[in-house]
Amino acid sequence: MQQLKGLFKIARPYNALSGALAVFLGGYVVGTDNWLNVFMAALATLLVTGAANAWNDYLDIDIDRINQPQRPLPSGLISPRAAVILAIVLTIAALVIAALINIGSFLIVLFFSFILYLYSLRLKSTVILGNLTVAVLTGMTVILGGEASGNIQPTIWLAVIIVITIFGREVLKTIADYDGDLRHQVRTIATVWGKRVARIVFYLVVAATVVSMMLPYLHGVKPDLFTLCSADTGLCALLNQFALLMPAYQPIYGYIIALGVFPVVIYILVKLRWDTSSRQTERLSQIMKYDFLVWFVAVILGATA
Repeated sequence: MQQLKGLFKIARPYNALSGALAVFLGGYVVGTDNWLNVFMAALATLLVTGAANAWNDYLDIDIDRINQPQRPLPSGLISPRAAVILAIVLTIAALVIAALINIGSFLIVLFFSFILYLYSLRLKSTVILGNLTVAVLTGMTVILGGEASGNIQPTIWLAVIIVITIFGREVLKTIADYDGDLRHQVRTIATVWGKRVARIVFYLVVAATVVSMMLPYLHGVKPDLFTLCSADTGLCALLNQFALLMPAYQPIYGYIIALGVFPVVIYILVKLRWDTSSRQTERLSQIMKYDFLVWFVAVILGATA
């Protein structure tokens, strides 16, 4: 039972739920009538994320002895060999499930598996690139939901918002993991450029998040803002095609963002201004993750109101 508990904890399925929810969100905004495919895609996402978590803990066991000593490997709850076996089994299961959906879903999950392993092995110890990798892969989960449903276009702007938001959270986590990363010479924004610069980057990304989240609301209440020019050829046509990717949500979307998301964001910014300790930034990172779920609700209601 202790081994099973350790395997469950190292896979961290609860942390992967946001990715699975993003898959369902992708299927929802597409208006799918094939929820079985979407469910299978969400399950594949859970499995491949669990595999990535196991790989990451296996490769980061020394760092986690400082940053996260309670995790299964540094605490001795399971062996490193068990973590490797779990990662392999979960990866194979995810690929098999994705292959049963369609070729596009299989290729996305295969890409997930390869890049997540590469991230744990090499990309994590890079400035910005590792953080951006996690953000892009997280954003692709909503596209996976669209692919499983047969139409990715309504999911593209949602993926953009997710990428920007998760990138900001990843930058915040480099501040939280500063002590352990610095001791093991892990190259992150915080360890290479300093906590102050990492905080400034976080502020800039949060600003981009605010803008990207509000654009679908503006598109819904003021669509003429997104008619960028009238010509049908050249750069003008390209810009207008890009504007077509922007969803047009009902006002309730903007109200939920303004009242449910932004106040929490302001709280995080104020707290981070005065305290960049590992304990504080880890807490703020968790708050940011749960606040992101409010945005999910805004999309669901705004897309159907």
